[in-house]
Amino acid sequence: MADPSAELVRQLYSTPPDRFVAARDAAVAEARGAGDPAAARQIARLRRPTVAAWLVNLLAIRRPELVADLVQLAEALRSAQRELRGPRLRELSAQRRAVVGALVAEVRKLAAGEAGAPSAGKLPLAEVEATLNAALADTEVAEQIQAGRLLRAASYAGFGETPRPQLRLVTGGDEEGEEAAERRTRRDTGRAPAQRAPGGRSTDRAAERAAQAERAARAERARQRRALERELTKARTDQRRAESELADATAAEQDGAAALDGIETELAELERRRAVAEQELSRAKLARRGAERTLTTARRRTGEVEAAVEALEADEGAAGTGGEEAD
Repeated sequence: MADPSAELVRQLYSTPPDRFVAARDAAVAEARGAGDPAAARQIARLRRPTVAAWLVNLLAIRRPELVADLVQLAEALRSAQRELRGPRLRELSAQRRAVVGALVAEVRKLAAGEAGAPSAGKLPLAEVEATLNAALADTEVAEQIQAGRLLRAASYAGFGETPRPQLRLVTGGDEEGEEAAERRTRRDTGRAPAQRAPGGRSTDRAAERAAQAERAARAERARQRRALERELTKARTDQRRAESELADATAAEQDGAAALDGIETELAELERRRAVAEQELSRAKLARRGAERTLTTARRRTGEVEAAVEALEADEGAAGTGGEEAD
């Protein structure tokens, strides 16, 4: 069965979700028209991603080098946790926050350049951030993101792997270390203890040294356990602080996006009112010009009538004077 081309899949999964089905159906029809029903069936099986998954896919398709950096950071974090390297883990955790923040900012920028994408205030950036953090802890999520075919957002309750610490007692090459190694060998293999030279005092000293070595081992294990518990407590405190900072930053971002949406709405309303006012002003100008023309005509007519009245009065005056002379 033929598979759809990788380029076609990238095009579909970089299409906004509200246009995904139409684009997929068009690709199915094109494959059928080309006489490739197997590819058409494969394309028809592609599922529409959520908005958050689409944004992550867009990041993987348009900026694959940034996602590759995220995967490398995830490997470094897992390695540091397995080896219980506290300072390195704290350094990588700080780097994780910076990298994820930069990727979320890049997602916002990519969405702004996509026709039909939701407005900045409606982008599910919190889900995008949760998905990127999940990729740092889950290799399967990271692989899905790199493929650019994520269908829904992911999340992770904790962070990273939590392997059980491998503790061991490091001893020198003295007789006590040799005897402790001998005891471990006997315990693992079931081998009988080696014969020692006769003499009760030598046996007592050997038993005492063995007991001392065991006590030292227990003390070392207890010391390492306390150190690990302190490290774990600090790591959890750092995690809670980071989660709180993330929540505050997310809330601030959402408030800023809401404020921006409000301003954009006000600007749109002002633009509409401006257009209406411009139309009314244009009509008023036309009305004024018409009134000016009417006034000019009226004034001219008034002058004409006044002139006619004056002429008539002059004629009447002349006629009256002539009659008096005749009398």
